[in-house]
Amino acid sequence: MIDLHVHSVFSDGELVPSEISRRLSELGHEAFAVTDHADFSNMEFIIKSLLKLRELADDYEIRMVAGVELTHIPPKLIPRAVKSARKMGAELVIVHGETIAEPVRAGTNIAAVQEEIDILAHPGMVDERTAELARENNVFFEITSRKGHCLTNGHVARTAEICGVELVINTDAHSPSDFITKDFARKVLEGAGVRDVERVFRNSSKIVRLYK
Repeated sequence: MIDLHVHSVFSDGELVPSEISRRLSELGHEAFAVTDHADFSNMEFIIKSLLKLRELADDYEIRMVAGVELTHIPPKLIPRAVKSARKMGAELVIVHGETIAEPVRAGTNIAAVQEEIDILAHPGMVDERTAELARENNVFFEITSRKGHCLTNGHVARTAEICGVELVINTDAHSPSDFITKDFARKVLEGAGVRDVERVFRNSSKIVRLYK
């Protein structure tokens, strides 16, 4: 299992990255990404803090990727935010998609998939035009185990299949109770109607390899 969407105390999560690493290691995870909620006010702090840990990577049991989740940023500013995150050294860039569980501004999804991001998180009732752009730009859609955000997993999976978008499975974890095993992740994917579950797991491995 590789979880590419986890929050720490650097935003609204409960654990420091070291404890996240220890707990996920015990669950048998191969790697994870800390992707705290970020905008222009805290992006530099988050990325610099995570990169300090990356310098000590050899002493940790599993691979950690230093990322951010660009959250509730006005669509017109998403290009600038993505460029800033990359320039600051973010290895993984996720955009907080138009989940039906939160008042995300319309236009976020389509703005995000046109930029150099890795994953569009919980994209809600994402449309086919956005999906086509995501496919063209190699942006992955997220299937999530998180309460509320997971309500549209079936729609996301169907749209991704129709348009040829690759998927990943993440938790969007904020606390230890949000962590899941690979077996549970498989059930979430099957419940969403994903046909090739193993392909989804391989997708996460491909993303992690990009940032070694």
